[in-house]
Amino acid sequence: MTHLSHILARLAKCHRLIVIAGQPFLFLIAGSLAFLLRFDFSIPAYYLPHWEAALWVWATVKFAAFALVGIDRGWWRFVSINDLTRLAVANVLGSFVSAIMIRWIAPPGFPRSIYLLDLLLCFLVTAAVRLAARMIADVHNFFKTARAENRRTLIYGAGSAGITLLQEIRRNSSLLYDVVGFLDDDPQKARLMICGAGVLCSGSDLAKTANKHRIDTVLIAIPSASGVQMTRILRRCHEAGVTYKTMPGLGEIIAGKELSRHIRDVAAEDLLGRTPVRLEEPQIRQKLHDRVVTVTGAGGSIGSELCRQIARFGPRAIVGYDIAETALFELELEMRQRFPGVPFCPEIGSVQNPQRLREVLECHQPSILFHAAAYKHVPMMEAHIFEAIENNVFGTYAVASAAAELGLEDFVMISTDKAVRPTSVMGVTKRLAELSVNSLQEGKTRFVSVRFGNVLGSNGSVIPLFKRQIAAGGPVTVTHPEMQRYFMTIPEASQLVLQASTMNGGRQIFVLDMGAPVKIVDLARNLILLSGLRPDEDIRIEFTGVRPGEKLYEELRAFEESTAPTCHEKIKTFTGPSLSYGEMKTHIKALRRICAARDVTRLVMRLKEIVPEYNPSADVLRRALKEKSKGDDRRVQAIAVGEG
Repeated sequence: MTHLSHILARLAKCHRLIVIAGQPFLFLIAGSLAFLLRFDFSIPAYYLPHWEAALWVWATVKFAAFALVGIDRGWWRFVSINDLTRLAVANVLGSFVSAIMIRWIAPPGFPRSIYLLDLLLCFLVTAAVRLAARMIADVHNFFKTARAENRRTLIYGAGSAGITLLQEIRRNSSLLYDVVGFLDDDPQKARLMICGAGVLCSGSDLAKTANKHRIDTVLIAIPSASGVQMTRILRRCHEAGVTYKTMPGLGEIIAGKELSRHIRDVAAEDLLGRTPVRLEEPQIRQKLHDRVVTVTGAGGSIGSELCRQIARFGPRAIVGYDIAETALFELELEMRQRFPGVPFCPEIGSVQNPQRLREVLECHQPSILFHAAAYKHVPMMEAHIFEAIENNVFGTYAVASAAAELGLEDFVMISTDKAVRPTSVMGVTKRLAELSVNSLQEGKTRFVSVRFGNVLGSNGSVIPLFKRQIAAGGPVTVTHPEMQRYFMTIPEASQLVLQASTMNGGRQIFVLDMGAPVKIVDLARNLILLSGLRPDEDIRIEFTGVRPGEKLYEELRAFEESTAPTCHEKIKTFTGPSLSYGEMKTHIKALRRICAARDVTRLVMRLKEIVPEYNPSADVLRRALKEKSKGDDRRVQAIAVGEG
């Protein structure tokens, strides 16, 4: 086998020369066979001049035809159906032109049946040589990769992705997998042979098949699998006691490097089963290309991903605005490394500082501003109600007002599903932010908001918390067995925000398609499974109770809002109650006075007045009643002192 490897290596270095020299020889063999078959392997002396003339024509004309079609540049060891199709075209073209030349050059009386015989034989000979070269290479690779340390493997999914994965494993000696066969839940594929590997069983028989064939690993090759399917496959792998990995969709592979780099562990995102986002990239490019774009909250999860996605479309510059210097510094290093052709300008500042905002906007003169800066932790904002108002409402109003005064083309605010019939301080502040942004839609700037739910892996999301708890041995804490949330990935949310920014109109709230809601307890169990452990056995799940301001489920639209589709299937638009510029300005002034006085009771009453659907949490109401009681006591004491 070592000697064969040495020969194949030397042949590979000069394969082009072998192809160029070998093809005319194949044409001569095919032509001679055509004459021999025509005359029962005994060519009469009368037809020898015809044979000699035809050989010269075939060798030269077909060589030129193969070069024209590009067959001479093919690598025989990687021949495919597409190559065979092109081979047929080259043979037909070469035979047709040769027939015309032979009628001019060869003596009269050339047998016409030889034209067809030569065409068929030439195609068979040239195809057979290429297929033989591929077979030798495949056999060599099989023995080369069949090492003792290879893991005995099943590929789950006998579709195009699974076949591509099998072929890559056979070609790539760095992939330490020995593929025993396929698994597939389609009964029509049972016991089929695909590329020399059999479909051994369905997923339900994985445990029995794994034990029978001593399987170590399952490679999941179903890029279109739903979250329910992935969870079921995961459980089957656990029951069979095998490790598992997955591969992404072929579109993601094409955008990246070789396939072997994409085989990875199953992630929480795979369990959502979300279909890839279809972006209208020409529209987004037209919107962002050669424009200066500002992103507030650029150091956060969504803000930083927005910067990365925007950079793909060739903006003139990206201005990252954030008060967190460490996060902004790290983002600057990443952007300069990944997108050296796109200037990234980090700017430190608070969204609550109008003077600093104006300085930055006047300096860089952006056309588009994405406002992602916000306080978003629900329980923490319940305890810091004034800070939530100052940042999420006053900060948003300051940024939006600066954008309107300086005449930016577009202002896009990142909102949340918690703004729908809010029960939390965070939710009501985001609803107020939506209203304040919409109220400024009077001048040149186009103001829109984009709502979506939780994003996996974002700062403060449940995924990092659950992973830390699992690593510590548990328990994993879930607030309520029926608690459910909408989830999407950070890149998907950011891409759809960019898509929504291209849509016409203003004073709109766009809502992203979040798919089906996911129970938090199911997410916790799946993460435990992904860690190779068993929920409720190895890792205990503990219910801690609903936290202040939380709802058991979130909604993406209120009853009084109307919905309308857009040109994108994953984006809808909602139009609900709005406030005029004068009304909103009055409310902002009143809220500033209340926050300055630190009066929780008046603040809650004012929030209810502006957002009637707001239902304050018990904690906020208790705090308001407590402060009201203290205020009444102080008034009673003041009256008593006055009477005294």
